[in-house]
Amino acid sequence: MPQLVLVPTPIGNLDDITLRAIKVLQSAQVIYAEDTRTSGMLLKHLGIDKPLRSLHQHNEHQRLAVAIAEISTLDQVAYISDAGTPGISDPGFLLVRACIQAGIQVHTLPGPTAFVPALVCSGLPSDRFIFEGFLPHKKGRLTRLQALVNEQRTIVFYESPFRLIKLLEQCIINFGENRLVCVSREISKIYEEHKRGTLVEVLQYFNAKGVKGELVVCVAGCGYYQATEIFSEPDQQ
Repeated sequence: MPQLVLVPTPIGNLDDITLRAIKVLQSAQVIYAEDTRTSGMLLKHLGIDKPLRSLHQHNEHQRLAVAIAEISTLDQVAYISDAGTPGISDPGFLLVRACIQAGIQVHTLPGPTAFVPALVCSGLPSDRFIFEGFLPHKKGRLTRLQALVNEQRTIVFYESPFRLIKLLEQCIINFGENRLVCVSREISKIYEEHKRGTLVEVLQYFNAKGVKGELVVCVAGCGYYQATEIFSEPDQQ
């Protein structure tokens, strides 16, 4: 019976790939990928040579029917995004839904996802949280933030280095400057960093230092400690 396996790939350190992920990629007859160039480099590193098909947010609507037709004729097909788990702020949802509708088995391997280590390392409550992913760039952005003003769970965002300052400024306007936050960047890479403090403190830090790398922003929920003492250790970098 045909099956699609979603395979998480490293978000930084290539050693984060699991043994099971390697086995699935080795046995897959075809590998669909968000970016065949990026995935091609990973597969070359792993010594895996398989047919690659491009399937990303800009072409998945057009290529979905062809992909389902091919997957239906094969025993096992893998799907990988550029980094992390497919479907988590990455393409993959439409393919999974179409496979389920076509009666194709779908499996997802456990593996790298950027927001999990960021949330755990933030020092903010991780027993209950809300994952917002990337906010809209323009239309709907402020509406989404305003809807979270009274959210009591830890709020997790993905953000690009080009919009982090804007996000922190907008969070200050909506949540107040003393709301606690942790900005994690370059997770699993050489320059991994977790900057903790109030929104205004972290904004000042990145305004002075500049922003580089992939980012996860964890903001304390409404009603959590507003004082700075919880993040007052001498060195939080």
